[in-house]
Amino acid sequence: MNRITSLFGIQYPIIQGGMVWCSGWRLASAVSNAGGLGLLGAGSMHPETLREHIRKCRAATDRPFGVNIPLMYPQIEEIMAIVAEEGVKIVFTSAGNPKAWTGWLHERGIIVAHVVSSSRFAVKCEEAGVDAVVAEGFEAGGHNGREETTTFCLIPAVRNATTLPLIAAGGVGTGEGILAAMVLGAEGVQIGTRFALTDESSASPVFKEYCLSLGEGDTKLLLKKLAPTRLVRNNFRDAVEKAEDNGASAEELRTLLGRGRAKKGIFEGDLEEGELEIGQVSAIVSRQQSVAEVMNELVEAMQRAAEKKYV
Repeated sequence: MNRITSLFGIQYPIIQGGMVWCSGWRLASAVSNAGGLGLLGAGSMHPETLREHIRKCRAATDRPFGVNIPLMYPQIEEIMAIVAEEGVKIVFTSAGNPKAWTGWLHERGIIVAHVVSSSRFAVKCEEAGVDAVVAEGFEAGGHNGREETTTFCLIPAVRNATTLPLIAAGGVGTGEGILAAMVLGAEGVQIGTRFALTDESSASPVFKEYCLSLGEGDTKLLLKKLAPTRLVRNNFRDAVEKAEDNGASAEELRTLLGRGRAKKGIFEGDLEEGELEIGQVSAIVSRQQSVAEVMNELVEAMQRAAEKKYV
């Protein structure tokens, strides 16, 4: 037990990232049932779809789960109202100012964690009164911070800057990685890629199979004039690279991106024209497993690593 397991009421300090098009009720409930904290990814859900997933998740597990909410979500007021109405007790916020909603959520008895990419933003989280902070390094899939700080550098910096319970994210996909994050000062980890490629993830089977074949260097951070995003190589990414090399403006990149590109790639499995987001750790994941298998593997490997004498 530590501050993270106590705060969320979970067995292991392992949180499943609330990833768009991957984190539905099946994934979140499976992670919670296995002793971690499952999160529903509200960023790819219409408000009433989120309500449906909350209810199905509650029916599938009697353990704690939460909702990840990007604060830039266009219908944020409606999403927050649904979370409160449905009695959700844990919310992870991201992509915005934590001061905007933390007080409102606390008034309704909801625990709040916020995702940051720098120690400066972690300090702002503490000032805003959040209950825990997720420090996410440059290795992560999907949207990343503009600082491009790696997890290995970010965690000790955030630990030195704040007294908040600290969760490490970005490039964590093994039990040894969990232990390394804790040695650096984290008290828990948030894992995205490893869970995105499980049986219970709502991502397309085609997307999962492709990501399981990736090697080192097959992902790259692009779209930096919009929101830096780690992408897998395909026709769309090639077009983005070419546009950026030619000095495309933010508006031109926005036009190229269009609407629904991530859904097309991750959820529908369009490997050429879709936006394929996954973390660097995908290079060491080569087989699809159930959530239960992944959790057992993570915990056992962490325990074995903790028993080793490295010096």
